[in-house]
Amino acid sequence: MSRYYPPEAYGELNDDVNYILFSAEEIDQRVRELGQAISVDYAGLNPLLVGVLKGSFPFMADLLRMITIPMEVDFMAVSSYSAETRNQGLVRLEKDLGEPIDGRHVLFIEHVIDTGLTLNYLLRNLRVRNPASLKVCVLFDKSHRRLIDVPLAYKGFDLPDRFVVGYGLDYRERYRNLPFVGVLKAEAFYLNDGK
Repeated sequence: MSRYYPPEAYGELNDDVNYILFSAEEIDQRVRELGQAISVDYAGLNPLLVGVLKGSFPFMADLLRMITIPMEVDFMAVSSYSAETRNQGLVRLEKDLGEPIDGRHVLFIEHVIDTGLTLNYLLRNLRVRNPASLKVCVLFDKSHRRLIDVPLAYKGFDLPDRFVVGYGLDYRERYRNLPFVGVLKAEAFYLNDGK
């Protein structure tokens, strides 16, 4: 029996989704595979997994439960100054790491990468802190939007050129709690204008 509610259980949130792109079960299976690969590759290294709030927390929480080796966790939070500066990769660091990473094996966990600008900024920020290694694990890759090439050590799924929500992906802070990833209906953009 699945640990997830069926899509129709999400009521009005589900009504805003045109169709499901990746089911909860498909995501669960891929996260399990990523966790197994990370467990093998980082055995004996006590890696530090670093996530970006808010979007990465569902993926990171599930991924942690699939990793079978000792590791530690920390978070960063960023915000864009505006839509225009976001497209230029200009972000503000709102929460930094709690501990130094000098000499640590750091695995950066992100739920989605599109242009690569924000991720590139964060990786540059971390590299100057002298980690022993710094790699990226991303669940959803929107490579068609990439402006800066960012090497990915682990990748879950390729996303098509659609506006998707669920499993941490949001539209105006809604839909993060859906256990699947679906394409948002066009009319949902207008319905949510007033939140």
